[in-house]
Amino acid sequence: MNTKVIKATGAADPIIAQAGNLIRNGRLVAFPTETVYGLGANGLDPAACQKIFDVKGRPPDKPLTLHVSSVKMINFIAEINPIAERLIKKFFPGPLTLILPKLPSVPDAISRGHSTVGVRMPANEIALALINSAGMPIAAPSANISEHPSPTTAQAVFNELGGKIPLILDGGNCRIGLSSTIVDVSTDNWRVIRAGVITRAMLAAVIKN
Repeated sequence: MNTKVIKATGAADPIIAQAGNLIRNGRLVAFPTETVYGLGANGLDPAACQKIFDVKGRPPDKPLTLHVSSVKMINFIAEINPIAERLIKKFFPGPLTLILPKLPSVPDAISRGHSTVGVRMPANEIALALINSAGMPIAAPSANISEHPSPTTAQAVFNELGGKIPLILDGGNCRIGLSSTIVDVSTDNWRVIRAGVITRAMLAAVIKN
């Protein structure tokens, strides 16, 4: 497969529409976020998401996070409880992934049998424009071979996945360069699953207010 690396100059760049069309048609697209580059597929299409597992060599029991561009899109895939509502208002869009109770719209192939789903709204105009163009949540783990360092440039993605995916959107260097904080707020006993730039103290301050 010939992998194209195309510079995306902003949310209005015509390449975004082409990338959104690829996503809608079950193809994979690597794209920048503020944290690391993601490997995106139609988050509601099990066959498309299986390609993520195949390309990355991702463990089959590891769920996928869904990237969204609006609260309306979250409401289509997950239940927003009061704790999640506070965190969304404070930190979305941003480097935070919330584990929420999933709705029936999310295929088991994405949640890998769990009753929850990870949801994130990236703070990157290219990422948000791609999600809007696709018109659906995009499943997007880091765009690398599993267990390899997460890529923060388009070149790093190409070094890992060149020849395996059709398109890499080059949005330059990722601003943060560290994977998002993951917090499980599916119950009142919230817990941090992965640390990131949004700390437990920052989360607690919002949740307790």
